[in-house]
Amino acid sequence: MAAVHLICGKICCGKSTFARKLAREKNAVILSCDEIMTLFPQPEGDEAYAAVSQKVKACLMNKAAEIAACGANVILDWGFWLKAERQETAAFFSHLGIFAQWYYLDIPEDVWRQRIARRNAAPGASDYYVDGGLLQKCVRRFEAPDEDETENWIIQK
Repeated sequence: MAAVHLICGKICCGKSTFARKLAREKNAVILSCDEIMTLFPQPEGDEAYAAVSQKVKACLMNKAAEIAACGANVILDWGFWLKAERQETAAFFSHLGIFAQWYYLDIPEDVWRQRIARRNAAPGASDYYVDGGLLQKCVRRFEAPDEDETENWIIQK
């Protein structure tokens, strides 16, 4: 049975690297919000960016459901920073009868900061430069999954 694999974690914690590894293991298609967002001019301001990002994510969620309904595994490679977004996503796939496996990349703070520095030194094609503002936004907004959420999750340290 096909599944949707959802990866939760802060910016630059290794989600895309993990998604590529998981794609090989699960013979899955990766759908990445960042990959699509970087193809277009970036909207000015947080609100405009969030509005476009939400539309991209909604499109990818529907495509993930279509792909899974055809029998192929899918990986959604974006951070799922907010608990409400994780709950809505879980409900979306549950309502459609599609199994959703969650993963949380929970890395130590020092490793996270090293990865940010390494990525900023040599960003990939769909990588965002993590300046002080983006770093603070992540720290301020990211809601780590709590024990109630992660009962059936796979935690990657």
